[in-house]
Amino acid sequence: LESEWKEKFNSYRKTYPELASEWDNMMNFKFPDTWDKDIPVFPPDTKGIATRAASGKVMNEIANHIPSLIGGSADLNPSTNTELKGKGNFQFPDTADKNVQGAASGEWGYGGANIAFGVREHAMGSISNGMALHGGLIPFAGTFLIFSDYMRPAVRLAALMKLHVIYVFTHDSLALGEDGPTHQPVEQLSSLRAMPGLTVVRPADANEAAKAWEIAVTHKHGPVALIFTRQKVPVIDRDKYESAEGVKRGGYILADSAPHKPDVILIAAGSEVHIALEAYERLKTEKIKARVVNMASWELFEEQSEDYKNKVLPSDIKARVSVEAGSTHGWHKYSGLDGIAIGIDHFGASAPGEILLEKFGFTAENIINKARILLAG
Repeated sequence: LESEWKEKFNSYRKTYPELASEWDNMMNFKFPDTWDKDIPVFPPDTKGIATRAASGKVMNEIANHIPSLIGGSADLNPSTNTELKGKGNFQFPDTADKNVQGAASGEWGYGGANIAFGVREHAMGSISNGMALHGGLIPFAGTFLIFSDYMRPAVRLAALMKLHVIYVFTHDSLALGEDGPTHQPVEQLSSLRAMPGLTVVRPADANEAAKAWEIAVTHKHGPVALIFTRQKVPVIDRDKYESAEGVKRGGYILADSAPHKPDVILIAAGSEVHIALEAYERLKTEKIKARVVNMASWELFEEQSEDYKNKVLPSDIKARVSVEAGSTHGWHKYSGLDGIAIGIDHFGASAPGEILLEKFGFTAENIINKARILLAG
């Protein structure tokens, strides 16, 4: 059978040399040099955009250059923004009922890039592992962050086998609102970060979402979990603050008191970064020197040199406040025993997202108050 296959493939190679070359590149994970040339750059915008929406725009541009990107979202395309538009449905061509839940735009057949996995996260994760093991494809699996629990065994196996699988986890905090505590992730972020071999990236805005996708596509030593918001977050002005490229180092100084040494360090991730920036600007008016560190990926930050890590988080600055709309578990690694971790260590509630964030202390005012407490102590 193997010699028969080789004979057929050699014939195919002679007849279709360009396609055969493309096959070779896919199997060897050689991407076109210009694969990232159309990734959008988002202008500063105080009204902002949900990072799940930015992710959808970015992954569609990437798919135009990397045809091996394939996957689905357990039939949550409209919510996770994971449809590869016009790329077709991977489905038996003669499917009688085209009204399949999770279906995407484009043709029906085995050339489709969108897979209607069905509402079965564990199977989706396992199938994605199989595709990654075969080689030649970059599978993605999308769902709400809370439902990562259903596919956890498959995620763990992907991490154990160092598979190139991309997870798109949206609706990343209690800010998703009225669906209530059953759908609001609390412990999922810390749980995923605790898994060896899994790289978790929680970008702060649309441009960091783009960089997160660049990380995910090029990361070859295990799966990557991209964590995106349901709600809009401001697009940070990168002329005023540091470049979104910093995400590739996991944690970076986004705003600083340089050339003066900071009195307090504010450490945040994801949708809480812009709140930390607001606190930073207000502290500046009070003549309090602050630094904002964006800790988008613990795993990538830990890969950096000790010199770099100490530059970002100097060991002699004990006044630190971390903020993330999830469990505080693990955050004291960065806020320190003398610091304060703002988070949520109980289940959420059913209310509009902005009200929940205010009631549970994810505000600039609360961050400022915690900074004052540390500096007064």
